[in-house]
Amino acid sequence: MFTIDNLITLGMLILLQAVLGFDNLLYISLESKRAPAEKQAMVRKLGIGLAIVLRILLLGALVSVIQLFQSPLFSIHWSGLIDGDFNVHALVVLLGGAFIMYTSTKEILHMMSLEDEDHEDRKPRSVGQVIFWIVAMNLVFSFDSILSAIALTDVFAIMAIAIVIGGILMIWLADHVAEFLQKNRMYEVLGLFVLFVVGIMLLSEGGHLAHLSFFGHEIHPMTKGTFYFVIAVLVLTDVVQSRYQRKLQNMKLQRPKSQSPVA
Repeated sequence: MFTIDNLITLGMLILLQAVLGFDNLLYISLESKRAPAEKQAMVRKLGIGLAIVLRILLLGALVSVIQLFQSPLFSIHWSGLIDGDFNVHALVVLLGGAFIMYTSTKEILHMMSLEDEDHEDRKPRSVGQVIFWIVAMNLVFSFDSILSAIALTDVFAIMAIAIVIGGILMIWLADHVAEFLQKNRMYEVLGLFVLFVVGIMLLSEGGHLAHLSFFGHEIHPMTKGTFYFVIAVLVLTDVVQSRYQRKLQNMKLQRPKSQSPVA
């Protein structure tokens, strides 16, 4: 089983899991904050652990009945308005994208309300709720990586090992990402906008899978190149804005000292 070709494929799959897992890791770090503070680390580890098991089960299901996920379930044809053929894969990606956009938008609006953190009226979610959403969204994010893995190899063990190693890396990184966001709260806004773009990407991909078109215009998927370019622009904008704000603050602090007394 572990031939040179299979080992090379395993390395490619692990790299694929790492690249495609970034947005998933960001969602996990932000979502886990909704759990009680003392249980957030446990929630991240347990959620990712359960997701690894379910990913392997999903991989087995896709290998066995992949045609079921690709076969149309229903169609919508409103002449000149909406046309589309929906399958399981398209529906999962569309619903996942819509949920991520809703969640990120809600959190951004909450931040804009400028509520005092000490008197926040939002109650933390239960551990079960947070784990459920982490696992559910992990499965949504896993569809692309699993289908890509099936395209690269037909050896189930190689795909399963890549999923397990990718999951272990996520467990190791999850606490570091969450700790970074906790210490650098200003980057939470950047993270939420990244998630919003991820939601747009998933919606465009789901629309493409469903061959969806509005008013005769077909939905095209956002390419990975476009996605990473948008993320790079967001990060660059945030860095420039942060430095500019610090510069303005330093100027305000230095101004009284530099002013000479009026004679």
